[in-house]
Amino acid sequence: MHMPTSHQWYKRRLNGEEATAAEANRSRLQQQRLKGGKEEKWEEVPPEYRWRLRIMSETIREKDARLTSQTSSRFWPRWIPTSTDHIIAAEKRLLSVVKTGYVQEHVNIGSGPPGSKVRWFRSASTEPRFIHTVTFDSKPGSPTLVMIHGYAASQGFFFRNFDVLASRFRVIAVDQLGWGGSSRPDFTCKSTEETEAWFIDSFEEWRKAKNLTNFILLGHSFGGYVASKYSLKHPEHVQHLILVGSAGFSSDSDAKSERITRFRATWKGALLNHLWESNFTPQKLVRGLGPWGPNIVRKYTSARFGTHSTGEILTEEESTLLSDYVYHTLAAKASGELCLKYIFSFGAFARMPLLLSASEWKVPTTFIYGFEDWMNYQGAQEARKHMKVPCEIIRVPRGGHFAFIDNPTAFHSAVFYACRRFFTPDPDNEPLPEVKRCPNQERIGTAALLSGARTTIQV
Repeated sequence: MHMPTSHQWYKRRLNGEEATAAEANRSRLQQQRLKGGKEEKWEEVPPEYRWRLRIMSETIREKDARLTSQTSSRFWPRWIPTSTDHIIAAEKRLLSVVKTGYVQEHVNIGSGPPGSKVRWFRSASTEPRFIHTVTFDSKPGSPTLVMIHGYAASQGFFFRNFDVLASRFRVIAVDQLGWGGSSRPDFTCKSTEETEAWFIDSFEEWRKAKNLTNFILLGHSFGGYVASKYSLKHPEHVQHLILVGSAGFSSDSDAKSERITRFRATWKGALLNHLWESNFTPQKLVRGLGPWGPNIVRKYTSARFGTHSTGEILTEEESTLLSDYVYHTLAAKASGELCLKYIFSFGAFARMPLLLSASEWKVPTTFIYGFEDWMNYQGAQEARKHMKVPCEIIRVPRGGHFAFIDNPTAFHSAVFYACRRFFTPDPDNEPLPEVKRCPNQERIGTAALLSGARTTIQV
């Protein structure tokens, strides 16, 4: 068999006459090794082709690397990094669905409460910390509504509500210390008292930095617990308290705890209780899954606010943007999330229930719960019996624990009704606005179940 000379072979390769030049070359050299043949040395390559061969070799290596990467990515998910910058960028993408203008800012809250020996991160460092804040455009003279997110969430979860609420309020949404785009100091609190102070005092420093007073405070779930504790400590700054699916109004002495106690006696319950007391959080699972984390979050978001939604499901765009945002907020450094075992015992029972402080309440309060909310509103009913301030409970149809996402229209109506005294001179005679319902629901509109200052209202 005739073999081309070295000069002819290199010339043919460089002129593109070989369809698979790199593969042919590797095959030829391999055959020479197997047969004991002699490999061509660099010195045997004609000088006029050496520089061109170097370029071609680099091109072949880059192509091989790309092919290897493409092949492996089919079987191994890509690891997606995260950071505060990633969170802020994901938040901007999520808020692209909001039409109202807004400003993002990092509000400096210092290194710890004035005069405190325990700084935000139990350190002698004077490094300042920040609360990530989003303020939406509003009409002059609008009452201020400050919104606090719940556990394993961030202020972006209210993305379906900002436009409507900003039409009547000056809306300010915050990421609590250790969450979302805020600073994430090392969490080293060792007690319930220290943990509560972490959130209450950092929020108070944020308030001072923003020079706010006389505002309406809305908190969701764990954010409702923080908002309640803050209002108990600093009632002079809060005009009205809105607690959405609030945690903290039940304790392990409730009837529901009997089921938890029985479950805890099983091996599954004992395991979950051990993980809880070990401070194993959902976020640790997301981080531990590494490159599979984004897909798990995407499946959860699609299921919770899509196939298993109790109300208005997310659009494909909303689901994609929210999933991306949620992943980055969960996968970032652990900080505020580690409060879990100090605030609640297994089963989400408050270690220091708000029910015990109900008689000390100084701020008019509205509770809002979704009809399908797993957080039981009966704790709020019990607390209302001991409150000496106006209190009402509103339940939102087709709404779960995230009623503001599941049924935003009814949620907005509930918030506006709760704050009616800020909009009308005769709030006592202000009716609940009508709410459009599903076709299979018999009743359109609203109905008060009980009358009086302390009332339970069904939206």
